[in-house]
Amino acid sequence: MSAPLPALPSGASGFGLVEGWRGPIWHWLVAGEQNRLARVKIKDPSFANWPALHYAILKNIVPDFPLVNKSFNLSYARNDL
Repeated sequence: MSAPLPALPSGASGFGLVEGWRGPIWHWLVAGEQNRLARVKIKDPSFANWPALHYAILKNIVPDFPLVNKSFNLSYARNDL
């Protein structure tokens, strides 16, 4: 069920969190003039985990990379939504 929302004042912000199959998906937005969105940021769990892959492959041999990479199961398209 949904209900219409009143107009948001310019500069008002909202935050949402949804659980995706790889982890939490964060949504943040800021209202702009004339009830439009001024800014929207969506952060998927793969984005937060890509830097960890760098540390996991340190001091490993090249043939181990595919196994280590797939163990993280990250999205290449950054589209966990």
